[in-house]
Formats: sequence, structure tokens, C-alpha cells
Amino acid sequence: MLAIEKGVENISIQVICNQLNLEKALLLKYVKDEEDLVSKVLEFERGSFKDIFDEYDFDGMNAIDILMIVSKEIAGRYYDVTPTISRALKERFPVIYQDHFQIRMDFIFMKIKINLQKGISQGMYRNDLSIELIARLYLTRLIDIHNEDVFPSDQFSFSTLFEVMFENFVRSIATTEGLKYFEKKNKAFRK
Repeated sequence: MLAIEKGVENISIQVICNQLNLEKALLLKYVKDEEDLVSKVLEFERGSFKDIFDEYDFDGMNAIDILMIVSKEIAGRYYDVTPTISRALKERFPVIYQDHFQIRMDFIFMKIKINLQKGISQGMYRNDLSIELIARLYLTRLIDIHNEDVFPSDQFSFSTLFEVMFENFVRSIATTEGLKYFEKKNKAFRK
């Protein structure tokens, strides 16, 4: 990925054109400027996340299975995500990044709340959970694993952090039955 290789601060329309062997005029037919390009790239990233929910029929599925599929897809699609890139985008394009971040968090919050309701109704998650509170805690955990000060990217990969966060999350909300199911599925899932 060009952003990892060169750093977000060193990427421009011209650098991208050089890398892709494109004429600048051609790229500028599709984007107005660097801000528009970043906005479209982040929109694509959000779309890729939403695509997970379009590609799978989660209707009759177990809530824990849904979480596991989504987590596996996220790990596969975002294996090269680093807090360094997020921080650089936030610094260089603060308004665009904040809009992207808020839209993404709102979507995740909605999906986690739906999953929690489903898991409680299926007996997989404890029925004493505050859905609103647990969904917000999940979001803070996602934000925390992108915190370069706490988890330097040279020491912790996103996939490792996400996997540990995910497992701890499920263990904190599962019933005894849900936990047994998770442990059984988790062993098979990792093979």
C-alpha cells in the first residue's frame, strides 16, 4: 500500500499518477483534488465494510457466528491497516477524516446493537446487559486498538489486536452456553 510505503504526508495526486502510470488529467476527471480523492478512498473503505453485511445472509444465523464471520472478514480486508495511517489522515485531512470516522462508528454501533439484541434473544449473550452501554464500550475498544501511543504498530499488528479485543468482548458478554459455543466454533474457525 502506497500510504504505508511512502507515508500519507508524502502522497499527492502526482505521486499516485506516477505509481499507477496514469496521466494526471485522467485521474482529475474522477476526482477534483487530493481532498476529494481521500474522501472517495475513505468512502470506498466504508463501503467495503458494509459489503460484508451484503455478502452474507445473517438473518437466521447465530449472533456469535455473525461476530466471528465479520471479524474474520475485517481481519482479511484490513490486514494492512495501521494506526499511523489513521493518525496521518486525521492530521492532514481533519474534517474529511472526522466525517468518515463518525459515519463508520455510527454504522458499527448500529450493527453491534442489533447483534447484542439477537444474541440475548438466542440465549447466547447475558440478558442483564445494557445494549447501549456494551455497544459503546465495543466502539471504545475499537478506537483504543488504533491508539499508537498504547499499541505501537511496530509491536502490535492490527489483526492481533482485533483478535484479542474480539475474543475478550465475546467472553465478557456470553452466557455459559454462548461461551461453550464460542470456544467450540473458535477452535474450528482458527484451523
